[in-house]
Amino acid sequence: MAESAQPQVAAQPGGSGRSNVLTSYDPRTGETVGNYAVMGAGEINRTVRAAHAAEKWWAELGFSGRKRWLLDWKRDIARRAGELVEILSEETGKPEADAAIEVMLAVENLDWAARNAARALGRQKLGSTWLTRNQQASVGYLPLGVIGVLGPWNNPVFTPMGSIAYAMAAGNTVVFKPHELTTGVGVWLAESWSRLAPNQPVLQVVTGDHATGSALCRAKVDKIAYAGSESGAREVIALCTQTMTPVVVERSGKGSMVVHVDAKLDDAAEAAVFGAMANAGQNATGIQRAYVAESVYEPFLELVAAQAAKLRPGADKRASYGPMILESQVEVVRKQIRDALARGGRAVVGGLDSIREPYIEPVVLAEVPEESLAITGEGIGPVLVVNKVTSMEEAAQRINAVGNDVAVSVFTRDVHEIEAFAEHLRVGVVTINSSTAYAGIPALPFGGVGEYGQGHSHGDQGLREFSHTLAIARKRYKAPVNLSTFDRHPRHLRLAKTIFRIRHGRRT
Repeated sequence: MAESAQPQVAAQPGGSGRSNVLTSYDPRTGETVGNYAVMGAGEINRTVRAAHAAEKWWAELGFSGRKRWLLDWKRDIARRAGELVEILSEETGKPEADAAIEVMLAVENLDWAARNAARALGRQKLGSTWLTRNQQASVGYLPLGVIGVLGPWNNPVFTPMGSIAYAMAAGNTVVFKPHELTTGVGVWLAESWSRLAPNQPVLQVVTGDHATGSALCRAKVDKIAYAGSESGAREVIALCTQTMTPVVVERSGKGSMVVHVDAKLDDAAEAAVFGAMANAGQNATGIQRAYVAESVYEPFLELVAAQAAKLRPGADKRASYGPMILESQVEVVRKQIRDALARGGRAVVGGLDSIREPYIEPVVLAEVPEESLAITGEGIGPVLVVNKVTSMEEAAQRINAVGNDVAVSVFTRDVHEIEAFAEHLRVGVVTINSSTAYAGIPALPFGGVGEYGQGHSHGDQGLREFSHTLAIARKRYKAPVNLSTFDRHPRHLRLAKTIFRIRHGRRT
């Protein structure tokens, strides 16, 4: 195919008794990357049953046993990282450097989850009150069982590892369905586990198309973790509702930036351009729009324009970023740019002629009305909107009004006031004087608000997403004041009432 060919997936009917075949292509060249089976409901159910069979062995290893296995797996991935980077580059078109960074971030999450599961999930003693001081209370977290993971196409190693690693560290087995555009990375991850434990299907991959993902949602798994588009998120939630299967959802959104009057403009501009353009803007952790204080708006816009104009997408090693991975997303970006310009926004860098499929050159838009699709829509593409605001309060109002932010970056030298400002934002993450670097902190929980996130990945919260709470209370000795009986002594009740008034009725 010609170099301009778009990423494609084709399901081809096989011969009698054979599964359909899923063929994926390199989005840069159109060359075939691999052929994979399109698994049906029967195959999905058999895979889930195998996962259920392995869960007892895996759970009974305990935190220390699972830690050893997971760290061995981590070392295997690290030693063979070159193979995974190559597959990742072929399936997404990412430059090798970007693919390598994604793999490294994924491995860091695996390492953190393995090392911290015991601390976050192990049984902990709890305090009691004067009425129940003869009871010893504790809380611990146990695995759910089998977790189904539905991966995205834009960061097909890093994002699903935020569920896979944490679910496994918590004691669950995992059935992973990678996106059909990036099936190879999922197959590679499952095979790397199988090399270590060929007889223990703790991590398995199922391959296929949209119907395969739907079948996994209907299978008897204990939780589904999904990352992807708005329409996909709604469908997964609806499917899982039918079987009462809980979900963790990371819906595609993007982030905003707020540039205060005292910000270091060079740093802010650099972070804005990288956050908007890295991975061709196909990052949920990226920057969709920047709200800039009026007094520094023009110099900031000039810095952004100068940096963005230097970037060049392409397939070679010197390219700043690669192609659009999902073919249909090109038209979405085109509609957003056209709508922004029609509503009165202006193109500072690029414009409609920046779209040269499968690549989109950097686009910087200014003074875009807030009702434009470039602001209200899912920001997947190398497009940055820069709008001016009169105050931090106005920036917060605009961010909350749109409501599609996963994270907000604030650039200011007055960092002491930012925490109060951050509490007014309806987002899951706020960063100060940086943009996307927070994604590299495994201990930091990641999750959206409202429709943009149900549950968390990463951190202690990410481990607990794949666990259920078991609280235990044990009687240590006979209570001197026993009220938990019908045969209670009147003196005990009088004493309890007196102590109650002393403890809670007096002003302190």
